[in-house]
Amino acid sequence: MGETAFEAALTVRTEQMLDACTKCGKCVEICPVTGPAGVGDAAPKDVISGVLDILRGREGPQASIAWAKGCALTGDCIDACDVGVNPRFLLAMARVTLAKQAGDLHERRKKGIENFRLVADGANVLARMQLTDIELARLGQQVTDRLQNGSTVAEGERPDFVFYTGCNVLKTPHMALLALDIMDALGVTYKVMGGPTHCCGVIQLRTGDTEVSGRAATSSLDKLAEGKAGVISWCASCHVQFTETTIPTIEKVRGSRPFEMTPFLLYLSTRFDDLRPMLRKPVPMRIALHKHPGVKGVVEAGTALLRMVPGIEIVDLHQPAVGLMSNALNALPDYKRKLQLDELEAAAAAKVDALVAVYHVDHRELCAHERDWPFRIINILDIVGESMGLHHDDHFKRLKIMQDADAIVADCKDMLATHKLDPAKAREVVVKAMLAEQPLPLVGKIDGRQGAAYIARP
Repeated sequence: MGETAFEAALTVRTEQMLDACTKCGKCVEICPVTGPAGVGDAAPKDVISGVLDILRGREGPQASIAWAKGCALTGDCIDACDVGVNPRFLLAMARVTLAKQAGDLHERRKKGIENFRLVADGANVLARMQLTDIELARLGQQVTDRLQNGSTVAEGERPDFVFYTGCNVLKTPHMALLALDIMDALGVTYKVMGGPTHCCGVIQLRTGDTEVSGRAATSSLDKLAEGKAGVISWCASCHVQFTETTIPTIEKVRGSRPFEMTPFLLYLSTRFDDLRPMLRKPVPMRIALHKHPGVKGVVEAGTALLRMVPGIEIVDLHQPAVGLMSNALNALPDYKRKLQLDELEAAAAAKVDALVAVYHVDHRELCAHERDWPFRIINILDIVGESMGLHHDDHFKRLKIMQDADAIVADCKDMLATHKLDPAKAREVVVKAMLAEQPLPLVGKIDGRQGAAYIARP
């Protein structure tokens, strides 16, 4: 079977960047994970040259393979390049090449299906353990033939924007609901799309299945092209997948860009003048922001937004900001645990009232630590919403803190019955998609240091 049009265009884009790359090594020099990834003392020029070799089908040196596999998508490399190459994209394509070399298409496709089902089950089941039919429909999820809209415009009309949730924010749905409340307050019309039926294709891309990845992403892209002013995105990995892989590749195939995609907080930054008078209620809190700089400008927009909330004091914990989101560090588990523990310890030492994350993935991984540390762990929209008089319960955190799959399923028995979910299936999902996602243990010692459980609350 030959290449699809999408795959052919992806190949052309990659080859054009290979030709443009000068092998200067600046992208390697600035990368924050070369040490943890095991690049060692290899010269930066040799490392990037090896990545280009991998992309050309040659055997790259171990340092280059380690750098590609350890990439956390921080994005510093993009600004470091003087010739307009996107090293983050090249590293993604290098990982695709390595995946293709490691297994045949049948096995890779099977792995992609398994990984997709894990995400789909987690999003679908955990959302239904927390939300009513009306709330699910508001988030664009099909519940019944009667409840499937997620739009603030009449049928046949185009909204200002499509709000694209991605899949995994449905596990922590209070964030997405708060985002929609804020858009309602701003008078924005929108249609919500997301979940497993609107896959960005990144799961399949990671297994090296570029055909299915391109097909899934293109199908979703065509659905998303309804907004008059484009798409507002929530998930950082979906955003990078669309803006760095899918949209530029489709542009090469079709000759035009279908839409522009803007992260939610960057969109809000264009509406700060309208938001400021809505932030009426003081929220007296001393907070620290959990930072990931992978999507340029989001951390800065979030910080500026928090400074607009009366009563908020932001403390700089002077911790490294690495990666696109927490899950982008999965290839470096020891380094990831160290980053998280160092941040929790710094937050405790700074006597903050809350550690505040932007993204859903970070919240999922960190929120249960609230049980053991002397501060809350919340999302940025919890603070913005409180100041605006908006609120949705964070059921995910409440459930995860239980740390007991049977207790969680029992707590949600009414919701399981409402949505006709099998309790045994729900328990399986809770174990795999909630409790297993705990990089830093809640209790015990990490690297010989005292763990969170031994710090007394005031």
